[in-house]
Amino acid sequence: MAPPLYTRPTLLTVDVRYEGWTTESWMRFLSLWKPRAEPALEATRARGATIVVHSGGRVRKLLHTHTGRKDPRDVAWPTPLSELAERYQSSWVLSLETGALEELMERFGARVRRGDDLIDQSVTLVNVIDELLEEKKIERWPRRLQGVPPPSSAVLRRALDSLCPDEHAMTLGVFKRGELWTALSARRRGTGFDVIAGPEELRPLMGLISGDYRRDYRHLARAVEEKLGPLAFGCYADVDTLERLLVDTRPGAWGRAYAVRDVVVSPIPTGIGLAIGFDGARAAFEGFRALTGRSAALRALDPVFDVVRRKVGDAVGDRDVAHVLGFDPLGALRALLKR
Repeated sequence: MAPPLYTRPTLLTVDVRYEGWTTESWMRFLSLWKPRAEPALEATRARGATIVVHSGGRVRKLLHTHTGRKDPRDVAWPTPLSELAERYQSSWVLSLETGALEELMERFGARVRRGDDLIDQSVTLVNVIDELLEEKKIERWPRRLQGVPPPSSAVLRRALDSLCPDEHAMTLGVFKRGELWTALSARRRGTGFDVIAGPEELRPLMGLISGDYRRDYRHLARAVEEKLGPLAFGCYADVDTLERLLVDTRPGAWGRAYAVRDVVVSPIPTGIGLAIGFDGARAAFEGFRALTGRSAALRALDPVFDVVRRKVGDAVGDRDVAHVLGFDPLGALRALLKR
């Protein structure tokens, strides 16, 4: 096993410290969020990014992250980014007007204030990037998050409060072949998290495990509470199941996985519970709509169906995390990860 990255808790900033990680467990955690295609397409899909720097109607620099520099004279400007993606077999393309990065940092520096926490700084940075995208100084393809509104600091804090109150913890435990494969646990303190803990200091506290994560998650939850504090939200799954769900766009995928305990959520905040329940109800409604579409008699029930669906949405109301944020966070995550 790789040696620990940190032999003791290390203060990385005045707010956050990382502990309990090895190189292996950290890389495993990062691999969960690696963009990927359907299994049949993953081996042959385009990979890497093409980065274009331009000014005055000319390409100044052209780079592919996998295959290196390209001759900028080979590309007339402007050229649709989708064409560049096809030409250079790229998963995504980024174009920058000369000086765009300097402009980004100047605007960010002018707006950030002493005392801004990580949430404030992140929102400010996202807003500046959004401005530069609107001004065409930065362009990207594909625009996977187009239409997703950037949330405000207040909205993010409301969502955070609904998931993990102050002085509580939340955890994601990922298992493989009955063993704890990787995990991330975070303790809320004040406006943010003061500890981001990996699995290395939790494994000894778990004791003997049975090899079935549907039972063993309780040992992980207990270890997190011993190490960090009361647990407000815990999600546990097999690595293959989690990777599949992160890019699964079918209605009710998470609801079904929760119902058959392919994913265990415990404890479950109200907003998450409502979202999972609504996901299951949405799948049932879609199935019912498909059924009614085959029968002229049942099609007459469509108006009733629509009223019921609206009622379910109203029942979720402002207690649902997606409603608080103004967009579906899992949908946004799928858009980022699916290729």
